[in-house]
Amino acid sequence: MATQIEILKDIFESSVQKAAEIRALLREKKIYMIDVMSSPGSGKTTATDRLIGMLKGSYRIAVIEGDIKTTKDAEKLAKHDIPIIQIETALYNSDCHLESTWIKRCLEKFDLDKLNLVIIENIGNLICPAEFELGDDERFVMLSVAEGEDKPAKYPPMFRSAKTCILNKIDLLPYLDYDMNEVMENIRRVNPDMQVFKVSAKTGEGFDELVAYMRKNIDAKIRQP
Repeated sequence: MATQIEILKDIFESSVQKAAEIRALLREKKIYMIDVMSSPGSGKTTATDRLIGMLKGSYRIAVIEGDIKTTKDAEKLAKHDIPIIQIETALYNSDCHLESTWIKRCLEKFDLDKLNLVIIENIGNLICPAEFELGDDERFVMLSVAEGEDKPAKYPPMFRSAKTCILNKIDLLPYLDYDMNEVMENIRRVNPDMQVFKVSAKTGEGFDELVAYMRKNIDAKIRQP
């Protein structure tokens, strides 16, 4: 009997296709969407809170919150009175990442004609989220100085997949034995073109530059033909 060899399709194929649909939808609606990724405890929600506070006077914003369980992060952002949808992946085998099919369902629940910016706060994980396209305009990876300098070297796929790095909690630098040159060297070695913003989500230091960068990108999306 001849051996049968079955060639399986790319397991990410459906995710990639849905991501392409999302990009087309966002292009049509002229909405800028970012995917913020990091390890747990890096400060994503605090940073998102500050970004919303600085941008909501100029833009209409919605948030998609990803967590394995609880709505705690969404509850923290509810004070901004903006559309927020929480994805609990405990309903999807406790997956450690978000998928484009789920993002598409969330977008369908928003009134997209009333939005300029969608912020996705991905699951706290420096591995899995890097592998799944969500259809966003740009990926941000957040790294806390409290995590040490070696994370870009240890988790290169995450830092290769993102265009921008937010180096958070710089207010802690006086209390840490932290080598800024080393972390920057590790970032450049993995992704020479990565843009790095050094910020403190707690004090607001560095956020003016980050917000100016986001405004430029949002406005460019809004003005696109």
